[in-house]
Amino acid sequence: MMARIYSGRRGKAGSKKPLAPAQWVEYKKEEVERVVVKLAKDGYQSASVGKILRDQYGIPSVKSVTGKTVTQIMKENNVLLEIPEDLLNLLKSAVKLYEHMKKHKKDNASKYGLELLNSRIRRMAKYYVRTGRLPAGWVYEPERAKLIIQTAK
Repeated sequence: MMARIYSGRRGKAGSKKPLAPAQWVEYKKEEVERVVVKLAKDGYQSASVGKILRDQYGIPSVKSVTGKTVTQIMKENNVLLEIPEDLLNLLKSAVKLYEHMKKHKKDNASKYGLELLNSRIRRMAKYYVRTGRLPAGWVYEPERAKLIIQTAK
């Protein structure tokens, strides 16, 4: 995306969510929360839960119906993963890339991509340690990432 030349920002274009909840939603707050917890127990991440609620249940925004986000509902019912889902997705792709690099040692483009991925994981982990979402001594190690992925499934 191109940024504006003199403002340092990217402009105002983009879709906005409506302020009022959708009129066609027939589900009550408790029903939506039950569905969110059920889907989370089935192993879906919060983004996938939101997509399922939008596509199959016709709920465009969980927050407009319940007043809470999907992640907050999952946290209240103790079904939230201990590692944030965006960090977990990065760890999954890092494990895949490490496996690829074991087979193809001279793939320099993938090696560079792995370096970028590792730095992105470290930055995100530092943020989550700072905000208290991860324990204080949590450090990213590529060998441990495989174990984390296996236990998160």
